[in-house]
Amino acid sequence: MLHLGSLRTALFSYLLARATKGQFLLRLEDTDRSRTIQDAEQRLYDDLGWAGLHWDEGPGVGGPYGPYRQSERTRLYQDHVHQLRRSGHAYRCFCSPERLNSLLRYQHQHKLPMGYDRTCASLTIEESYTRAASGESHVIRLKSPEDTPVVHDLIFGKVQDKWQDYRNKKAGDSAWDDPILLKSDGMPTYHLANVIDDHLMRITHVIRGSEWLSTTSRHIALYDAFGWEPPLFAHVGLLVDAAGQKLSKRNSGVETDIKSYRENGYLPETLVNFVSLLGWSHKEGSDFMDLNKMVKIFAPKFTKGNTTVDLGKLGFLQKKHAAVRAEKGGQGLEEMVDLVVHQVQSSFPLDSYEKILRERMTLRQYVTAILRGGAKNYETPTDFVQRISYFFGPRDIHEKVTDLDPEGQDCVLAATQLEEIPAERWLTGVLNDKIRLIIQLLLDTNTKDPDAIPSFEQEDERKEWKKKFNMLLRKLVTGGSPGPGISETMQLLGRDTVLSRISEWADSCVDARKGERQTWQQLLPKHRRETLVFEENIA
Repeated sequence: MLHLGSLRTALFSYLLARATKGQFLLRLEDTDRSRTIQDAEQRLYDDLGWAGLHWDEGPGVGGPYGPYRQSERTRLYQDHVHQLRRSGHAYRCFCSPERLNSLLRYQHQHKLPMGYDRTCASLTIEESYTRAASGESHVIRLKSPEDTPVVHDLIFGKVQDKWQDYRNKKAGDSAWDDPILLKSDGMPTYHLANVIDDHLMRITHVIRGSEWLSTTSRHIALYDAFGWEPPLFAHVGLLVDAAGQKLSKRNSGVETDIKSYRENGYLPETLVNFVSLLGWSHKEGSDFMDLNKMVKIFAPKFTKGNTTVDLGKLGFLQKKHAAVRAEKGGQGLEEMVDLVVHQVQSSFPLDSYEKILRERMTLRQYVTAILRGGAKNYETPTDFVQRISYFFGPRDIHEKVTDLDPEGQDCVLAATQLEEIPAERWLTGVLNDKIRLIIQLLLDTNTKDPDAIPSFEQEDERKEWKKKFNMLLRKLVTGGSPGPGISETMQLLGRDTVLSRISEWADSCVDARKGERQTWQQLLPKHRRETLVFEENIA
């Protein structure tokens, strides 16, 4: 399975390979049988492919250094570890788990250095061979050097851990960091397998989490024992939550499994963009970028400290990438349409949105048009459909007509003049022109003597009426919810739905005023009728 942290490591390795014209290699580290999860391998392939991180060598692709599953390379590891044993850099250890546990308890109780006491390192070659040949269970350990190898890390610089490889002052007691290389079942540990594979597969750079920095000296010791040149190492900080704790869904509530982000409708380019910013620094003016842009500007400049995961940034990037997909169209937009259509069908009864569609278009065509106009508000399919539920069912208005001031009621009544636009001309441009005329109407009907007011004051008043009318019109049509521009929204909803929603409140306004609706011409002062009607006709 792929998590945020492992996706980040894979992404940084991919970017470095592409930026340096190298090869991106996928290797399955599946030697720990106790941690094998059914279908995990296929999920890994699916997640990496979904993220656009396509490997040049590895399972399903092949390459000159296969096989690429470590479980298929066990004989190779065994041959190499016996080579170390014969050269004196490794030895068989026959100590039982009970003895080792007892040793650790003793060291802990007496505040001694923790580690193995090398009891089996003193066995003669003959005794070691005889016990192994008789079938006695054993592991093979690295015989660590007296001096701790120095790690030269691309991020942390020169690092030299203080191994517990010194003898206690008490005679006979010692503690050595002699890691197990080959387990009793013949399977290699991470330390052995990765060092051998990195060398044989000609790996030049190893990028991994900083939790491995403390054990990298072991790997350097192994390279030295084999007489090999180690690759370059770059250790990136851990991903942590707001409290500074290592990221986990259980402790921080932050989802870490990539599958969850996929199922919730996040776009692959969004998640890749988000993950790239977790510990990587760049000189661009914006954090918004696609994979191709990352390859062009990538350099292994990582922060030393841990990185706090803030999902707020994820939502911001999702809206940006969704807008790009909507603008470009094609397969990217179609994939978003699939997700939203599924969400609509799961959230609303069929007759709810069919009343709005009225055979004007299919649901898929409708959703496509909505996304083209409102993708900048798209975060997840669920969130998006909830925000614009008025497109698929009744809009929700909490206020009442009686809550409006007289000017607000004027706006409601003036909005009924949209009914003058015939169905065949119910288009965004025509709606924009009509709204402009209605705003002028409201300004004129609420100004006693327009000619006596300075032009700059008229302009300020016009802006106020424009703001008031547009806000109220959105409330009438959508319930005040965000979305595409109001004219685009009205075109998508269709003439019948929009006029029906406006009419509900207009009738209430008439009842509140105990009068009848006025027509467009009746609302206009005589000196403005001819001019406005003429403007409308030429629009």
